[in-house]
Amino acid sequence: MSLTDFIAGLPKAELHVHHVGSASPRIVGELATRHPGVVPGDPQALREFFAFRDFAHFIEVYLAVVDLVRTPEDVRTLTYEVARDMTGQSLRYAELTCTPYTSVVRGIPIEAYTEAIEDARTAAERDFGLVLRWIYDIPGESGLPAADATLSYALEHAPDALVGFGLGGPEIGVPRPQFQPHFDAARAAGLRSVPHSGETTGPESVWDACRLLGAERIGHGISAAEDPELLAHLAAEGITLEICPSSNVATRAVASLDAHPLRAIVDAGVRVTVNSDDPPMFGTSLNEEYAVAARLLDLDEQGVAELAREAVRASFAPAAVRQSLLAEIDAYAAP
Repeated sequence: MSLTDFIAGLPKAELHVHHVGSASPRIVGELATRHPGVVPGDPQALREFFAFRDFAHFIEVYLAVVDLVRTPEDVRTLTYEVARDMTGQSLRYAELTCTPYTSVVRGIPIEAYTEAIEDARTAAERDFGLVLRWIYDIPGESGLPAADATLSYALEHAPDALVGFGLGGPEIGVPRPQFQPHFDAARAAGLRSVPHSGETTGPESVWDACRLLGAERIGHGISAAEDPELLAHLAAEGITLEICPSSNVATRAVASLDAHPLRAIVDAGVRVTVNSDDPPMFGTSLNEEYAVAARLLDLDEQGVAELAREAVRASFAPAAVRQSLLAEIDAYAAP
């Protein structure tokens, strides 16, 4: 069996993948047909639409796709179809990062949003055997009003499957410390802290995520490679970095895959998981990201299987789900 085939069949969990950003061209095309406008429905035109100049342009395009999700039925369709696509990559568990604020400001009541994602989640588990959990994240570009609203959604309208509280969007001009009260409140309510940091900014934003936001995992965090003291801190505290190699190249956070600091981060003893972030927008998949990581880290089948186990161990999945998935990985990877 080739390593590509091994990865394709390997049971996996994914921890850093965005709800709207996971919509395949098929799903985006369907939504664009429902709501004609800026986003093209034609697959070739959509590929060109998803060619990003830089991170700011990516945010602009991302929000244009968000604008296609206008009704509770759009939310349900998107969620269920994303789950269908995930199942095709041997995913058994995923934590989808949702940004309810961007839907609520477009006219979807939070109660209807919550009902739609939960309805799709239970249907996906029934139909595909995929277990989904939610992370609600603050869209950093919308500032403190969005943070206040997102916290209220998480505390007062929490879906059954909500496990984490995050912070996404641009980092430049969006300092992490201003969100400390929101993360303090979310953590006090039992939600786990998973902010993005150190994707397009330096190590200080990763330090802020650790010291001020109580991060258990950090989205990206790749600038930590510039600070040996920070790498040592992450390793000692067991704080996991959610690494998304192709995403970092697509948004120009790193110059190329060969220039990616994944190897330096792993060599420093930092725990990492491999993820796809916004896969259709970046022309990738979780399977492809595993193949990239295998090349950058010189991994064989057993090394790739250990990457899959690490995602399960770093997840916020119920204990029974973690145990079952680890056993499935062990059985699949047995010599």
